[in-house]
Amino acid sequence: MPDVKAKEKFSFSQFIVPHFAKKFTLMITAIILMGFFLSFLIEIGWGTDPATFMNLNIAHALGWTLGNWQLTINVGMLALVFVFLPKLIGFGTIANMVLIGYTADFFCWLWRTTGIAAGISGASLCLKIIFFALSIICFVIVAAVYMNAQMGLSPYDGTPKLMELVLPFLPSFVVRMIFDFLVILVGYIASRFSPDGMQGSLIGVTAMAFLLGPVITVTGRFMNKYVLNFDD
Repeated sequence: MPDVKAKEKFSFSQFIVPHFAKKFTLMITAIILMGFFLSFLIEIGWGTDPATFMNLNIAHALGWTLGNWQLTINVGMLALVFVFLPKLIGFGTIANMVLIGYTADFFCWLWRTTGIAAGISGASLCLKIIFFALSIICFVIVAAVYMNAQMGLSPYDGTPKLMELVLPFLPSFVVRMIFDFLVILVGYIASRFSPDGMQGSLIGVTAMAFLLGPVITVTGRFMNKYVLNFDD
């Protein structure tokens, strides 16, 4: 791996960005909503983003909650990002690694306690498709808001950036796809050791690995131009 330590140094000043209050509010709101919509995707069971697919299956294999495992693995990824690409870290990095998993855990518990989860499970195919599509659309929109608030990348999103350092001959989107499919593979292997079976769907998570990145990018460009314009 190229020596990037000399090029990048961590500084607490990087946490304080222009238009801090507005960006921080948007970032925190978006991250909590990501966990909220993620809880519906988990309950429907047709697929999530690759990171959640892996983390859900490992968590179930270990008997942990999603939030506890997601925080644990994010700490490990954050350590690598801190060493090699510290400029990617911000308040959004910390909020993402802590809040999304626990927010999804809370709402999944709420849906199961109130009977909403049973209603989702027993819904007709047509209603499930509509609900799944709405959850995906909303998840993508709030993810785009979070990423374009420019308050730091999540440890998961920062890890492919590390891979780019050792695979400079590959385009960024190819490196990201390789990483996502490695993560799906890890999730699949973990599911073989889970007493609960696979969490989610290989078909759904594979489709999202191909589609989520480009859709978030396009949505992000629109949001950044017309919604997240901080130059005014």
